[in-house]
Amino acid sequence: MNAKKPLWRIPVMWLVIGLPLASIVAGVGLVIIAMRAGGADTVNDEVQRMSQVQTTDLGPDAAAHKRGLSAVLRIEDGVVEVLPATGEFERDAPLRIVLGHPIRAAEDVRLELPATATGWRIEAPIDPAHDWTVEALPADGSWRLHGRLPKQQHATRLAPSLGGRE
Repeated sequence: MNAKKPLWRIPVMWLVIGLPLASIVAGVGLVIIAMRAGGADTVNDEVQRMSQVQTTDLGPDAAAHKRGLSAVLRIEDGVVEVLPATGEFERDAPLRIVLGHPIRAAEDVRLELPATATGWRIEAPIDPAHDWTVEALPADGSWRLHGRLPKQQHATRLAPSLGGRE
């Protein structure tokens, strides 16, 4: 006599039902993880997303290029110093520096450097164990300089993003 087995006792049925359910659970889990991770933008600028294209205001970079601005950022012994290299800077105004952490935005460092006789300077401990992205701009944001400080390096050149680096 041929007795009929219930479906839950047939091993192949567990695969037929189990694999699609497992893939649905894994897909929902990946979507949740991706949504909680936030954006992966390495740029601190405000961007607008329109039709799958990101746009940002490059006016401050163009202004820095037009004025011929460049500077040297030096970090050593707990001192952060910016020395103007080329162009005409407003030397009596403070300078804002944003040191971007390569992985965690919560560890970004924002400093307001007061003007000195040679440039701008402040005492602040900066971790040299990893790379930093560097952005320098005045309080009004009229121009902007960018650079990258590799780990264990003490100085880097800051220049506008537009127009190439001379």
